[in-house]
Amino acid sequence: MSDRPTPLGVLLRAAPPDRLPEVVAEHLRRHHAAGRVEVLLGDLTLTGLWPLIDPGVQDVSTLAPRCFGSQRPVVDITPELNRAYLPLSVWGERLGVLVVETSLPSGTGLTEQLSAVADELAIALRAADVVTDRYRQVTRRQRLTMAAELQWELLPGRSLGDDRFLIAGQLEPAYAVYGDHFDWELTGNRLTVTVLNGSGDGLEASVLSTVAVNAMRNARRSGANIVEQAELASDAIYARYGGVLHTATLLLEIDLVSGQVAAVDAGSPKAVIAREREIRPVTLEQQLPLGMFGETRYETQHFSLEPADRLLIVSDGVHAAAPGGRTPYGEAALLTALRRTRLQPATEAVGTVMRGLRDYHAGSDPDDDAVTVCLDWRR
Repeated sequence: MSDRPTPLGVLLRAAPPDRLPEVVAEHLRRHHAAGRVEVLLGDLTLTGLWPLIDPGVQDVSTLAPRCFGSQRPVVDITPELNRAYLPLSVWGERLGVLVVETSLPSGTGLTEQLSAVADELAIALRAADVVTDRYRQVTRRQRLTMAAELQWELLPGRSLGDDRFLIAGQLEPAYAVYGDHFDWELTGNRLTVTVLNGSGDGLEASVLSTVAVNAMRNARRSGANIVEQAELASDAIYARYGGVLHTATLLLEIDLVSGQVAAVDAGSPKAVIAREREIRPVTLEQQLPLGMFGETRYETQHFSLEPADRLLIVSDGVHAAAPGGRTPYGEAALLTALRRTRLQPATEAVGTVMRGLRDYHAGSDPDDDAVTVCLDWRR
């Protein structure tokens, strides 16, 4: 009979979906001389990390946010104890940070071993998220509106990436968003991205976005190109609302080998490209928003990305925001915020843009919800 320990992946698959952190903690205590173990999850605004195992003990160290932002392990070494912070991420989706205190020496491959544990846990957390509410309850720091509940449930995630690209998106206000939305999908060397600026407010605006996104997904999963996706979604929205409600949408299909981008511009989401020190708008001919008229037909336009380009897409809640009659945020302040992100990954850049938008409102409530999507093409 083998006395080899049971692999962590086997233990996680056998565990109840809400007990994954405890299974990992026990594994680390048995095999890595761990003392305190904690799992910190990022909240909906990605501005805080919150404990799962012991909710009453908040980690006040700056090392956990540093690990989360950089997506690299951070180890605090002392003569008696090593404290390791390991990123929890899956396919570029940042979930949180695994914190492990251990008496094992750091120079024996410890960081690599603990990183492997964090990777196993991240995959399991991503899978378990749909069958237990435990993890979502931690990431929500206040109650969502019904409209926001629909929007967050509809999202593909908040970031996605590999060695070719990194894309990230953010919704504001996180707990009361209603119509603006984003979606993406990766197959082979093709990345499809959509950003929606729904009309109306409250629950009805969220239902409108739900219809639009699912219609485009239905077409895409049947092999349709972005023109056919736009047309099917437009027909579905018009059939439901008769032109009273519609959604401005930008659909992109990006070739991750050549950098060629096919686009359908159906309304108001705006795109800019940051290339070295220059920021230039993506100029496209606007076509009708989805669902404004029956049997609307769309055409594809094209532009190109170059290696190391950053593509930023924002809804009109960002670029057209004009609190107190001020100059719209997109005319000057957005470019300033984008320049501040030059050394940040896309996952951090979306937060910088949204913080700039909040500062621009100077404490007043925004008139519209907002979406920011940032794509770095690494090539």
